[in-house]
Amino acid sequence: MRKKQAKKRPLLPDPKFNDQLVTRFVNNLMWDGKKSIAFKIFYNAIDIIEERKQDDEKTSLEIWKEALSNVMPHVEVRSRRVGGATFQIPMQIRPDRKVSLAMKWLISFSRKRNEKSMALRLANEVLAAAKEEGAAVKKRQDTHKMAEANKAFSHFRF
Repeated sequence: MRKKQAKKRPLLPDPKFNDQLVTRFVNNLMWDGKKSIAFKIFYNAIDIIEERKQDDEKTSLEIWKEALSNVMPHVEVRSRRVGGATFQIPMQIRPDRKVSLAMKWLISFSRKRNEKSMALRLANEVLAAAKEEGAAVKKRQDTHKMAEANKAFSHFRF
């Protein structure tokens, strides 16, 4: 029997924007417990976005949030064994998992880019995602295509 589920710990909002979502993103960005460095990377990326943005009506934080929502998947495929065969079954994603996946994809695809600094990579990936292009958005589209292709198995949902 499994133990009870861990309680969600409340996150402190970040010091600059006073936003919990930013703290959650920085926690995903962080390596080896170096949170101050992760915050520096994020804030530098936001500054780069501020310099490069085209329209004046959106702030750089709004551009980042838009990029995050463009990367969020709505459906995913989950493996399920039915009678000896494994099927990929499309399922809706919980809202908190949507955000987590979007953050992880944005960070991992920014790490794979080949600009000079991590802040520059992150800024370019966020700007690309805000315009609905870039590797993270492609990952979301591939996930949706996979779910669409396996729609025939959706009756195996539990």
